[in-house]
Amino acid sequence: MSTSFEKYQKRRLVSSYFSVVISIALVLFLLGMLGLLVLNTKKVADHFKEQIALTVYLKDNAKEVEIEQLKKSLAMADYTKSTTYVSKEEAAEAHSKEIGEDFMGFLGYNPLQNSIDVYMNADFVSGEQVDAIAADLTSKNFVDEVVYDKPLIALLNENVKKISFWVLIASGVFTFIAVLLINSSIRLSVYSKRFIIKTMQMVGATKGFIRRPFIWQSIKLGIIGAIIALIGMAGALYYLNNSFPQLALTSDLKILAGLFIGVFAMGILITWLSTFFATSRFLNLKTDELYY
Repeated sequence: MSTSFEKYQKRRLVSSYFSVVISIALVLFLLGMLGLLVLNTKKVADHFKEQIALTVYLKDNAKEVEIEQLKKSLAMADYTKSTTYVSKEEAAEAHSKEIGEDFMGFLGYNPLQNSIDVYMNADFVSGEQVDAIAADLTSKNFVDEVVYDKPLIALLNENVKKISFWVLIASGVFTFIAVLLINSSIRLSVYSKRFIIKTMQMVGATKGFIRRPFIWQSIKLGIIGAIIALIGMAGALYYLNNSFPQLALTSDLKILAGLFIGVFAMGILITWLSTFFATSRFLNLKTDELYY
């Protein structure tokens, strides 16, 4: 009979520990992925900014030397990420494929112009800076006009600010929820042993002596949960990096290492604090209050 009861108690204990570990792992995983999103918000925004092209249309009488000088000066400019020269013949061919017919055969000539597509570094993609760059390029006598999507740049910058703000708010809220969830799981685990705590206290054990095994046990559970969460994060990061290689999510290993260490440390810190306060609460209760 006692053997069956002991087995039952062990199953309950294992089930309790398993639920705590899973709770910790899920919460830390979600928190880690949110941290990954926060760290890469600027990188994602920069990626979209750098897809916006500023197109410089050249006059038909532009000399080859002038075009080459412009291409070199653009390539060396601080604001330039990359440039692509598109001849009027290439533009005509691309346009014919797009509309599905040879428009030059109908018109009898090529109305398009030679152009240079300039893709800028993200830090320079703002209304004022792009306006200044466009004005400087337009001032050259062999440049016909400079075209770019000004409303799109304004909308993109506005949305980036809004998204960054709400991501920070969400991070704070989720961090608070994460602490509450882990704290609740730990408190339930300690609550199930409240009579053992009070019995040890009644036979003369000090609070530190009683609290120590509970804290160590919770820290172990926190470490296991954190390791599971980190494995999940590594898998998700691997998948995202392969799916979106242009974002280069693993390019900064120091930041990623800091995030992983932070998640691991948070798993230990939250479980330690939660266990400390939970055991202190039951240590300070009177015996009659344990039943409520």
